[in-house]
Order: sequence, then C-alpha cells, then structure tokens
Amino acid sequence: MTEALRRRAEEVFLAGVAAADPVASTSLALEDQELPAVVGGRVAVLAVGKAAFGMTEAAVDWLGTRVRDPDVLLVTHDEAMASGEFRALRSGHPLPDDRGLAAARDIERRAGALGASDLALFLISGGASALLPAPSAGIALADKLEVTRQLLRGAATIHELNAVRKHLSTIKGGGLLRQLRPAAVVTLALSDVIDDDPSVIGSGPTAPDPSTFAEARAVLERCGALETCPAPVRDRFEAGVRGELEETPKPGDPIFDEAIYRIVGGNRTSVGAMAAACGTGVEVEPEPLEGEAREVGATLAVRFAATPFHAWVAGGETTVTVRGGGTGGRNQELALAFALEAAESSLADRHDWVFLAAGTDGRDGPTDAAGGMVDASTIASIRGAGVDPVAALEDNDSYRALDAGGALLRTGATGTNVADVAVFLCGD
Repeated sequence: MTEALRRRAEEVFLAGVAAADPVASTSLALEDQELPAVVGGRVAVLAVGKAAFGMTEAAVDWLGTRVRDPDVLLVTHDEAMASGEFRALRSGHPLPDDRGLAAARDIERRAGALGASDLALFLISGGASALLPAPSAGIALADKLEVTRQLLRGAATIHELNAVRKHLSTIKGGGLLRQLRPAAVVTLALSDVIDDDPSVIGSGPTAPDPSTFAEARAVLERCGALETCPAPVRDRFEAGVRGELEETPKPGDPIFDEAIYRIVGGNRTSVGAMAAACGTGVEVEPEPLEGEAREVGATLAVRFAATPFHAWVAGGETTVTVRGGGTGGRNQELALAFALEAAESSLADRHDWVFLAAGTDGRDGPTDAAGGMVDASTIASIRGAGVDPVAALEDNDSYRALDAGGALLRTGATGTNVADVAVFLCGD
C-alpha cells in the first residue's frame, strides 16, 4: 500500500509541475496578448529565470521572423534544462556569482541600446533575483551575498529580502524598466510567488516598487543585521533614508505608462492541477503554507492524525531559521518535522499514508533533492541507519536524515518554478 501511495504522490506532484510548463503557458499568453506594434524597430527577447529556456522557445516560435537571433538572450542556472538553440548565459543559484554579474551587465547594455521604435519582451520566472545580480554603485557582489546570508539567518521573509535587494540593485525594483525605456515593454511572468505580486517576482525588475529605503533599513534592524552587515550596505541605506539617493520607481510613475505586465502561470494553478489528479474527495488547502517549516510540518501531522484526509494538496513557501550547520531545504525540513510528529501520533499505527513536500523547480535549497516524501516507516528507517532524526532537525540537517531513511524526492531540474507544493494521501 505504501509503495503504491508513494508512486501516486509523486504522480500528483508531477501533475502540478506539468501545469506550470513554461512553453504551454507562455504560448497561451502570447495568443491572448496583443503586442505593441513595431514599425521599423527591433524586437528584443530577454529571458531570466529557471524557466527561461521554455519561455524563450515559446516566444521565438510565436514571433517567427519578427525577432532575430542576435536579439534573443536568456539567463538561467546551471541545472536548467536546455531547449532550442538560444544564446544562454549561465548564472549562480541560489547564491549569485560573477557569471550572474556579467549577465546582468549584458542585459543592461542591451536595454540601453533600445529606442522608442523597439519592443522588449521580458520573460521572467523563478530564480531571477539570484540569477541577475546588479549591485548599485559602491556595493560589491560580496556585500550583497553577506547581507543576504545574514537576513536568511534572521528568518527574513521573501518580501523583506526583496525590499533589501531592490535598494542594492540597478535592475531590481523597476530598475530594468527604467533602462528599457523608451522602448515598448511587455513582461510575461511565470510566478514563483504565492500572491503573484509583480513587485516580488524576481524582485520586480519591470514592476513598481512600493518599498522604500526606510523599510529596507528596518528589515536589517529587525533581523539583527544592521550593525553586522557590510559597511557599504549600511552606508547606502542610511544615505537613502536621508533622501540623498534616488528611490526605486513607485506605483504611478510615468515610466510604467502603457507597459504591459502579465502573469502566465503560478502556484495556485499547479495546486489546482494536483487536486484534479487526486480525483474526487480531495481537500485543497485554502491558504498558502507559510511560516517556519518545522512548525508547519508538525502542525500538519497533528491535524492529519486527528482527521486523516483521503487526499490533501497545498501550495506555499515556508521559511527556515538556520540554527545549525547541516544541509537541507525548507521542504526537506518540513517533511522531516512531519515524520517526527507523525511517529508520536496515531499515524504511527497506520501504514497507509504518505506525505510529500517539494519545490516545483526540482531543487530544494542547496541540494540535489526536490524535497522529501515520508511515511510511517521513515523515522524508524532513519534511526536504523544510525542517524538521530531529532538531532538532525535541530542541526538543520534534514537532507542527511531523509537520505538515510530513503525519503528524499529526486526529480532533477523541472524547467519551471512556481514555489512549493505538498501532498498527503491516505488509504481507505
């Protein structure tokens, strides 16, 4: 029963991934979206993110002879699946690197070369924020990496991280749109953000930024990083708060007039596809999963022990407060916490359930796993392999624990990214 449920849970997960297929979603959006007319000008296709290959393939196929090969450029990460014959620049993810810095400068050069008679089709998907680092004057890439590490240790949310990143970048927070103007700009986004907020997707390169220097500084202070972050970062935020630096473009700024921004797919679409794959009697979580991963996992296990749904699906994006020196990701930590709590509940006496938590991009944190898939035997298997699952959770070492218990989900890169999803299946 358990093996059959494990196969079924993975099938449900893959149905969610398929619903976020970048080729299909981009093609449908272009069929419905009237692009600004280009008379005598160029069409530039610029794609950034984990789904860049697929989105570019769809766009180039749809545009046909209207776009020339030299005007197509995509930036993606090393593990992204190749598709078509496009010029691709590889960049670091989840941590930005010098390759990403060079790619960002290439994008900026191309943006600055466009004129009023040109069209820029900007395709953005999950991972774009890390893949396209463009530090502001006086800020080194190492400074951005260090402040990001400190904020992650301080449990900063994605919104808080983006507020800081935008004010340390020449591209994020509407900065790229500033450089693309006066060309016509159309953005198609495959959203990895739960609420599909354009200002958050990839840190909003072509979207208005409602955050301010003051809010970014407050994030550093809340996370305990204001005094420990690199001095150039602190100095920049202090100058910004004093009004000595130009703010990111806000909602209502004229540069956004007639700019088109469209979401082509997202987390809720994938969750809906997963629910359909489950068939009748499935419970769809109405709100996204958020909060500390280990707490969410434990809470769900308690809930399912009391009411073991036949099938349950959800989407969301939890966070991890790094306390130890282990390896893992938020989905692996969530799954391990679920398994530990389940082992102490009535679920321990049942052998007809499975719980899966994974990233739709096929990569959870800095690991080769998409997430974790646990059942009633997982904790015993981990302990049988000589690993203490409680100590592993405390050390943020969920990868080692789940690997020992045969509970890692490995799919490889999926070519898309619409945040995280979870599945619980229980036999009759």
